Amino acid sequence: MAFPQPKPEKAEMPSKLLRTVDCKQGAVRAVRFNVDGNYCLTCGSDKSLKLWNPYRGIVLKSYTGHGYEVLDADGSFDNSQLCSCGSDKAVILWDVASGQVIRKFRGHAGKVNCVRFNEEASVIISGSIDSSVRCWDTRSRRPEPIQIMDEAKDGVSSLQVSEQEILTGSVDGRVRRYDLRVGQLFSDFTGSPVTSVSFSKDGQCMLSSSLDSTLRLIDKDTGELLGEYTGHKNSKYKLDCCFSDKDTHVGSCSEDGKVYFWDLVEGSLALAFSIGSGVVQSLSFHPRESKLLTAMEGNVQLWGKQSDEEEMVD
Repeated sequence: MAFPQPKPEKAEMPSKLLRTVDCKQGAVRAVRFNVDGNYCLTCGSDKSLKLWNPYRGIVLKSYTGHGYEVLDADGSFDNSQLCSCGSDKAVILWDVASGQVIRKFRGHAGKVNCVRFNEEASVIISGSIDSSVRCWDTRSRRPEPIQIMDEAKDGVSSLQVSEQEILTGSVDGRVRRYDLRVGQLFSDFTGSPVTSVSFSKDGQCMLSSSLDSTLRLIDKDTGELLGEYTGHKNSKYKLDCCFSDKDTHVGSCSEDGKVYFWDLVEGSLALAFSIGSGVVQSLSFHPRESKLLTAMEGNVQLWGKQSDEEEMVD
């Protein structure tokens, strides 16, 4: 007689405040863990980009070169380079160690909302309010993009990159997936302006956040709507959504000052906790652990599990 396997324990979500950091760079537009989760990037309305040790609350490097506020950033696979974008229509490639600008790419006709490296950091992909996605070769001196994808009918608000795919969200209400292996475009209509998109860790699903205060889980291959998650507030601002480190939950910022997490399969609200009285602008889930970064106004918060050891709270 075979005994049934014990039901796996529910993943413990990060709801314990471990540290609050005053970034001193105006309003923080985006916060991002690096590829291994040891450091983070913050993008400021004061035109600066900062590299942090979030566990100690220490600034490791500050990067200045944008003419207006910085809206998004990403780190390379080996942590040697950064890319950033902003309201000055520029995409900048940085050397991490020296803090110097390696290349500055111009070509977008409006502010650049989102930016990501490809897997080898040989290409930077950027999305703009000008309705285009542009790909920039980091290893050549060519000033023009190597590829332009202009299928969006309105501004591109968010993008994610996997080994062979580019996922974008647009204000025209569509989630677009570009399969670079076969040169095909797949498009799914959500019915409301899309503010954020994300791939699941297993690469099988896509998550989108829209201005109708709804997260949608979409099967990547079929386009089938697998689930909807509601309860938070998102009707005015570009807010991040994400998967947890093990794809057990989906999470979102909210305009009511809270962060929300739902059970991915059941669709039930698993956790909601308050950050403050403002809008939670950005969040980033640790790539391998149950830790979370959130950004509200000029501060960034680091969250961990209730079982985590106490750390200093500034």
